[in-house]
Amino acid sequence: MDKQRSATITRALIQWREGLQLSRREQSVLGPELQGLDRQLQRLQERQLRVAVFGRVGVGKSSLINALIGDEALATDVAHGSTRRQQAVPWNRTWGDGGLLQLVDTPGIDEIAAPARERLARRVATGSDLVVMVIDGDISAPELAAFRTLQDSGKPTLLVANRADTYSQAERHQLTDTIQARCGSDEPLLWVAAAPRRPVVLADGRVRRQAAAAELGALEQHLDQLLEAHGELLLALNSLRAADHFSAQLLAWRLGQRQQAAQALIGRCASIKAAGLAANPLMLLDLAGSAAVDSTLIVQLAQLYGVRLRGPSARRLLQRVGRQSLVIGGVQWGLQGALSLIKQLLLMAAPFSGGLSLAPAAPVALAQAALAVHGTRITGREAARQLLLSAHRGPASLLRRLQRADPQAQRWLAHHQSWSPEVGLP
Repeated sequence: MDKQRSATITRALIQWREGLQLSRREQSVLGPELQGLDRQLQRLQERQLRVAVFGRVGVGKSSLINALIGDEALATDVAHGSTRRQQAVPWNRTWGDGGLLQLVDTPGIDEIAAPARERLARRVATGSDLVVMVIDGDISAPELAAFRTLQDSGKPTLLVANRADTYSQAERHQLTDTIQARCGSDEPLLWVAAAPRRPVVLADGRVRRQAAAAELGALEQHLDQLLEAHGELLLALNSLRAADHFSAQLLAWRLGQRQQAAQALIGRCASIKAAGLAANPLMLLDLAGSAAVDSTLIVQLAQLYGVRLRGPSARRLLQRVGRQSLVIGGVQWGLQGALSLIKQLLLMAAPFSGGLSLAPAAPVALAQAALAVHGTRITGREAARQLLLSAHRGPASLLRRLQRADPQAQRWLAHHQSWSPEVGLP
């Protein structure tokens, strides 16, 4: 992805963020998520990539970061691990045209239960643009589960095997084949030695292991190539996913909070429509009145869910909701028209039948009213769904366009699932 497209996405996301209308309650409830989104958008503007280093306790995550930055910035404890929370350190390398880099150390995944481990993997994926997963031998079951969680979340992940100095070349080849087969991935396994120790013969003949220079060539070369080719895409993808995730959380919260109010609103409109249909003798007025009530319902649902309806976008939205409602409620409208015609014919025949034709008119009117209630509830539910999807289209539509335009984005987003407001609709 070129810088021009990246700049276009950046402007669109900033404009979307500035247009968010959040109540004080929403800012309070979604405060941590909103802060995370704002931090990601700030990194997008500053072109600062975050690379998270992830893995079990004691595999050498902190040692790898220290070796990459050339400084003992992070404490290391080979026996027990030393990272209890995420720690970010700047990396004095750049990517692309002066882009910044940050390395993030993470807690060990084998110190927590499986459900919490999955949450940690997803949190690391959300807060980073690229993940380096470190192992030190054959991949274990917890490591494999975490790796698949990262893949399923659409997060680009490099698999790195540490302590290359403790294996022969033949052993490394065999382990590489085994690990790639278990992961079901054709991505390369990158061997490194973050803190190697070499045997040294002392003057008195004793052998002692001493620290040697780190061996990071395979990882550094792969990172340089990846960031040069796809650095802009990595940063844009994570920013879009962060915005998409926050948008889904916001709309899901609004949906849950306002479900009862939406149900009451739909019920009121259904009652108005039913009363109008039962009392009105003319078919055309029946249908016109039903359409007017449905339009009012859509506008009031938009106000309830905080979706702005104005300008050409509002007209397109109303047309889209109208088309969807027409498809769903086509049978109801057809039946309404038939019942209205029957009712009108019965009323017109009253002078010639001595009023006997009025007897069936009441049941017909009641059938119309019942059908109106059912049809309004279907229309209201579909209108709410379309309104919420419309409000969510900003980041989601940018993601879809980027996925269609960029093969690498399509590959990374293969498992991405768009939010759908099916649960909690009125």
